[in-house]
Amino acid sequence: MSEQKKQMALGAMMFFPAGEHISSWRHPKSDAEGLLDFNYYKKIVQTAERGKFDMFFYADELYVWDRFESGISHANSIRPEPFTLLSALAVATEHIGLAATISTTYNEPYHIARKLATLDYLSGGRAAWNIVTSQTDEEARNFGKEKHLQHARRYERAGEFVDVTQGLWDSWEDDALLFDKESGYFADKDKLHNLEHQGEEFKVRGPLNVSRPPQGYPVLIQAGASEAGKELAAAKAEVVFVPVSSFTEEGLQAGKELYEDIKGRMEKYGRNRDELKILPGIMPIIGRTEEEAREQLATIEGLTPQQLGLDLLSHYLGQDISSYPLDEPLPFLPEIDEFNQSKSGLKLIRELIQKENPTLRQLYQRATNKRGLADTPEQIADLLERWFLEGAADGFNIAFSHLPGGLDDFVDLVIPALQRRGVFRTEYTGSTLRDHLNLQRPSNRFSPVAIS
Repeated sequence: MSEQKKQMALGAMMFFPAGEHISSWRHPKSDAEGLLDFNYYKKIVQTAERGKFDMFFYADELYVWDRFESGISHANSIRPEPFTLLSALAVATEHIGLAATISTTYNEPYHIARKLATLDYLSGGRAAWNIVTSQTDEEARNFGKEKHLQHARRYERAGEFVDVTQGLWDSWEDDALLFDKESGYFADKDKLHNLEHQGEEFKVRGPLNVSRPPQGYPVLIQAGASEAGKELAAAKAEVVFVPVSSFTEEGLQAGKELYEDIKGRMEKYGRNRDELKILPGIMPIIGRTEEEAREQLATIEGLTPQQLGLDLLSHYLGQDISSYPLDEPLPFLPEIDEFNQSKSGLKLIRELIQKENPTLRQLYQRATNKRGLADTPEQIADLLERWFLEGAADGFNIAFSHLPGGLDDFVDLVIPALQRRGVFRTEYTGSTLRDHLNLQRPSNRFSPVAIS
């Protein structure tokens, strides 16, 4: 593909069902009562498909967030289970990829390999897996544990989990099924393989009772920018979501450095740089004028009650900070080394404290709007194009301040601006998510020759 025709990838992200942050449900234009209504999700994903997004990315967590007992911190905590939802959405769409967040800490490889293979079949080759290790003790307590696994061990388990899952997807070679009614042979026994995996975390015999998925493997996604996360991305992921410190010149430079850092790790795993797409997260807050964008931003910043903002920041920091004065800076700099939740998220908060020394009030306001960028459609398109062409991104994971309206605005106003620049598709040209992302179908480890 020539440089002139290089095009970015776009994911439509649903972090919470009502939007990007925990108070999205309070936005005047959100449909807060539709969060368990299939038609709500159907409309959103069909809008993303109308905008020619590569994929719909559905985030998930395995707990109700209520750590600090504020009485309002349960907001935005209900959500459908991913496989059930995405399987239904597969029938309501034709092209857009369907990405599910699935924890490697509180699942088993056989279950997940089977479910993802099935989703890939039901969607005609559009499934993707966002590989997460989970973050919190709250999740651990829903699965018979008091404490979450330590950060390093979570990532070791995740790496082995993915190895086992890929091995199970390879159980059946691509041409193993015969369906020979005359002879009675359902499959070629020489092309069916037991995995016989025995590792530190898992012992799995195999084979999988679903044949090899249409994409070979569903597309593998990973999020985070800790050292362990970057290594997992370089070794296994095909798409990685990365955090953005800011959308300034300094932020652009940091984005380029992170891009090169992750891509530079791939060679030692025998991988080509083009086998991984790096997508920074961004929440465009769109106004038809700069004044309207500022008004939209003010509305969004006013959605989160003070106590909830403090609870959320306490959650990100891993300790209760509600007793500190609101209009003074946080009296300590949080340490990363022993932190057992999102290290990359904590790193961004540390950088903000070091650079700007905000008050606690300013800090929690920024923490609840950490990916927001308020601008006109052309200005947002300018920024996305620059980050893409200057080597800070292969595309973007787009979040929305509220749903469905934030997505409608992006599809109607920003997508056409990107298309006019020639950096985003005007039509789908393939049928699978791998086609959209220009990713090769992986060969089966047991086959001497790959079959497309």
